Amino acid sequence: MREKVRQLVESSRFEKAIIAVIILNAIGLGMETSPTIMARFGDIVGALDKIALTIFVVELLLKFFAYRLAFFKNGWNVFDLAIVSAALFPASQELSILRALRILRALRLVSVVPSMRKVIAGLFSAIPSIGTVIVMLLLLFYIAAVMATTLFGEAFPAWFGNIGLSLYSLFQIMTLESWSMGIVRPVMEVYPYAWAFFVPFILLTSFIVLNLFIGVIVNAMSEATSEEAHGERELIMNELRGLTAEVAAMRRELEANGKRGER
Repeated sequence: MREKVRQLVESSRFEKAIIAVIILNAIGLGMETSPTIMARFGDIVGALDKIALTIFVVELLLKFFAYRLAFFKNGWNVFDLAIVSAALFPASQELSILRALRILRALRLVSVVPSMRKVIAGLFSAIPSIGTVIVMLLLLFYIAAVMATTLFGEAFPAWFGNIGLSLYSLFQIMTLESWSMGIVRPVMEVYPYAWAFFVPFILLTSFIVLNLFIGVIVNAMSEATSEEAHGERELIMNELRGLTAEVAAMRRELEANGKRGER
């Protein structure tokens, strides 16, 4: 019985059905934000949400029955359990935030779709390298904030009056949001050579350090994909070795039978 349930929850049809329910449930939760739709179809949307939640609970129960305690060894199962469990709490006025968090059920697509799992695995494997890039970026920001506060704080206290304000202004500049007309050009009207500070800062942060993030993540995902491909190749090679051994054994048996027939 357990083996049949395990085959069911691991089948592609079951996986596709759960993906369809997740997508439909996410659409329904989005409809709940529309007063017009809820006024006309509120009962239907609410009923569909309960049906979807029931399906998710049944899915988890089937997996728990199939895997028993091994269910908790899979991080994605624990993730699904946390997401679904949060939806089971009553969304009272005091816990109204739980009602808003129901949309997090859409994140279950990450655990169900294998390609998305690969992306998340790549991101997690890149965390150590990303941490190094973040430390370097924070160091650049701190140095630039101290310099900006010292250079421009007196004339522009709203932007560079202290380190906190300077950090926020430099973050806006890094994102290239109204950095020229909003901040840099007004500063250059008072300090004509301020471009010598802001242009290198933008080049270092926006075009170099942030691209390091992308490079680290892409490299980590490439390594994760390569490791998975290597594992699949090893599995295929092991199967081929087993088949080769079986063929060799059959050949020896046929040769032995042939020799007996000759006698």
